[in-house]
Amino acid sequence: MAFAIKTEISEPRAKAFAFTAQKTMYGGKLIAAGDIVFVFASENEGGKGLIARALVTSAEAVPRKVGIERQTPRVSIVVKRTALATRPLGRDQLKHFKDWDDGRPETELNFKFYRQATNKIVGITDETAAFLERLFRGG
Repeated sequence: MAFAIKTEISEPRAKAFAFTAQKTMYGGKLIAAGDIVFVFASENEGGKGLIARALVTSAEAVPRKVGIERQTPRVSIVVKRTALATRPLGRDQLKHFKDWDDGRPETELNFKFYRQATNKIVGITDETAAFLERLFRGG
C-alpha cells in the first residue's frame, strides 16, 4: 500500500522530512518504514500541493491520550525524498473531480485531502499511486 501526506512544509526541496503526530485517515495509520509516501505541501499553510515522493525511514504511532473517548490515530514519520514532482497537483487541479464514485485517482485524492481539508496521512490505492508516479521525472 502507498500513502500520501498533506501537511505544512517549510522547506519544499529538503532531502528529508520529519512529521510529528500527524492525523491519519483512510488507512493512514498503517504507514510503516519502507513504504512510499507522496508529499503534498498543504495549501492551508501556503503550499502548492504535490512536491515529492519519499521513502518512509521510520514510523511510530503516537499513544492515545487518556480520558479522551474519540481520538483520530496519529503517527510520527521520518521520510527521505526520492524525487521531486515535475508537474503541479493540488487543490486547484483536483477540485473538479467530485463524482465520488467515478474511480478516478484524481477523485480519490480530492475526496481524501480536500473534502475534509485538514492535514493528514492517507492510504491510497495502487491505481492512485501509479497515477502520481507519472508526475515525477521518468514517470
